Amino acid sequence: MEDEGQSAAPLLLLEGMYVEGCPGCAVDRRKATDPGIPYGSFIYVWVVTLCTALPISSLFPFLYFMIRDLNVAKRTEDIGFYAGFVGASFMFGRCLTSTAWGIAADRIGRKPVVMFGIFSVVVFNTLFGLSVSYWMAIATRFLLGALNGLLGPIKAYAIEVCRPEHEALALSLVSTAWGIGLIIGPALGGYLALPAENFPNVFSPDSFFGRFPYFLPCLCTSAFAAAVLISCIWMPETLHRHKVSENENQSIEALEAHLIDPKEKVEESGSLDTKKSLFKNWPLMSSIIIYCIFSFHDMAYTEVFSLWAESDKKYGGLSLSSEDVGQVLAVTGASLLVYQLFVYPHINKVLGPINSSRIAAILCIPILFAYPYMTYLSEPGLSIILNIASVIKNNLSVTIITGTFILQNNAVPQDQRGAANGLSMTGMSFFKAVAPAGAGIVFSWAQKRQHGFFFPGDQMVFFLLNVIELLGLVLTFKPFLAVPEQYNRN
Repeated sequence: MEDEGQSAAPLLLLEGMYVEGCPGCAVDRRKATDPGIPYGSFIYVWVVTLCTALPISSLFPFLYFMIRDLNVAKRTEDIGFYAGFVGASFMFGRCLTSTAWGIAADRIGRKPVVMFGIFSVVVFNTLFGLSVSYWMAIATRFLLGALNGLLGPIKAYAIEVCRPEHEALALSLVSTAWGIGLIIGPALGGYLALPAENFPNVFSPDSFFGRFPYFLPCLCTSAFAAAVLISCIWMPETLHRHKVSENENQSIEALEAHLIDPKEKVEESGSLDTKKSLFKNWPLMSSIIIYCIFSFHDMAYTEVFSLWAESDKKYGGLSLSSEDVGQVLAVTGASLLVYQLFVYPHINKVLGPINSSRIAAILCIPILFAYPYMTYLSEPGLSIILNIASVIKNNLSVTIITGTFILQNNAVPQDQRGAANGLSMTGMSFFKAVAPAGAGIVFSWAQKRQHGFFFPGDQMVFFLLNVIELLGLVLTFKPFLAVPEQYNRN
């Protein structure tokens, strides 16, 4: 009888707090009556996150050739300089508008912001593939970043569609889809760019795809985004369309108390008592700083890897085609999926997020130092070594980024995580905007000093990447990193 009374409690509370016609109330009612995992809503979270991640770095495998064909660089050594600004324009646009899109999502709803962001992917990613000038390429990438405010709202949506016990799974879906998109996007770009050269039996040089050699990968991404956009018509909204009164707040709190495990509720209440400004929360801010440093490093590495692999061997590169680079990234993407789902959870359980991040950063340093010497290898040894190095390097990077993400979310109480993630994304977007431009300038400068005394040619590029990696490693130690209390206890 007691169990029946407890199970009826949420339904009784629900009748007092539910407002007919409010989409947020409809979602809350479904969560209260259905304790299962909302697979349908989670599919939306997955595909929307994948949709926004695919175009971010899909251009890097063919960007070297695109800048060459746009005839903006006077010398081959200058291609990296101009490529850097195209790569940076997306993140610069997102840095300027990410906070505004978050505010809009809180006012007009998650669904309109998500759908508009997907629509911007369809339009501006397609126009980027049709770029006929350098400034058109920069403008379309900038607008793609500025109008694509998906990541913050979809993180909030992921938590709002599920019960508290499923929130960890919801956030892991976002991070996994994001990571896979950042790898699969470049793989598509590498395979499908220059189709008239790579698939002469299918595409002739005089065809539309022969005249616009970088349109096909952009078209495939935009077609996927268009399909996601249509499916989002049926995506449920989670924002409440009415003012919540004091009585309704009390009902919601009582309902949450029933849904959340009592021990978790006690921990949450204790954290709320000590709630303070995010900027004064040093465990949070220190983890965000580390996150930004490693994000800067990863974005710079992503651009440098493609530029270096495709540049001529006389400049210290590997003379690979965009298809070759796409194949390497496809293998890396497959390994990333397996690693995130089956390997990393066990590593984190044994070592914790801090020690696993430190070990990963240490292991990255010798791998980066080895890259410039791969130019002396020949096939098939080159492909084998390059694939192994790329797989290890990218999985180590995922270890670091995921570890810092865990630290950020454990440094704040649950009701501050949305603001904390927004602050983190703004900082990360700024650093990722600077990284491609800086990497392109350094890469172009390094290719002009092939006979320098101190780290000649591309050795200087990878040396500077290691300097950034070392800086991030140092910041993971005290007094730079303030560890959340639960990790101090461990």
